[in-house]
Amino acid sequence: MAIALERLEAAPVLATLEELRARIGARFPTRGLYGVSGDLLILAGEVVTSSEINRNRISIVRVLSRVLIVAVTAATVVLLVLAFRSAVQDGPEHGVEWLSLLESGVNDVVFAAIAIWFLYTVPERLRRAESLTLLHELRSLAHIVDMHQLNKDPERLRATFTPTAVSPTLGLTFEELEHYLDYCSELLSMIGKTAALCAEESRDAVVLDTVSTIETLTTSLSRKIWQKITVLNEVRRSAGA
Repeated sequence: MAIALERLEAAPVLATLEELRARIGARFPTRGLYGVSGDLLILAGEVVTSSEINRNRISIVRVLSRVLIVAVTAATVVLLVLAFRSAVQDGPEHGVEWLSLLESGVNDVVFAAIAIWFLYTVPERLRRAESLTLLHELRSLAHIVDMHQLNKDPERLRATFTPTAVSPTLGLTFEELEHYLDYCSELLSMIGKTAALCAEESRDAVVLDTVSTIETLTTSLSRKIWQKITVLNEVRRSAGA
C-alpha cells in the first residue's frame, strides 16, 4: 500500500512568518529584530516566486537543451558517416591513414559527448545557481538573528551583577527578555523552514546539502538561545520575580 508523503507548502510558511512578524511588532516595534522578521518575510516570498518562475523557465531551457542535444548528435553522426564514406571511396592505401581517420572519429565522438553532457546539465545548473543564491542569503540572515540575541545575557538581570563601563544596556524586563529570546528562536526555525522550501523543487545534491547545513546551523543557534531561556528562568526564581 502506497504511503502519501506530505509536502512542505509555501502558503503555511508565509502565513506563519506574517503572524510571527505581527507578534514581534506588537512587543518590539522599534527593535531591530522586527526589521529582521520583515527581511525574512521578503526573502521567503522571493523563494516562492523564484520557484514558480524557475519551474517555467527551466522547462523551456530543458526543451531547448534537448533539441540542441538531438542536433549535436545528428551532426556528429552525419560527419562520421560522410568521413567514412569518403575514406572508403578514396580508398586509403596505408593503415596509417585508417588510423588517422579512426583517431579523428574518436575525437569527434568525445567532443560531441562533452557538448551533450553540458547541454543536458544546463537546466539543473541554472536551478542550482538560483537556489544557492537564496540559501546564502538565508544563512546570512540566521547569523544576523544570532547577533541580535548575542548580548542578551540573562545573568545581567541578577541583583548581584556588576556592570562595567562598557557593558551594553539590556533595557528588557524578565518577561520581555523571555519573549525576545523566544522570537529569536522562532525566527531561526522559520529560516530553516524557508530553506527547506528550496529543497522541495530540487533534487540537486549540492542544494540539498546546503539546506541540511542551514537547518543544522539554525538548530544549533536555537539550542544556545534555549540555554539562555533556562538560565533566565533560574535567575527569575532566585530574584523572586
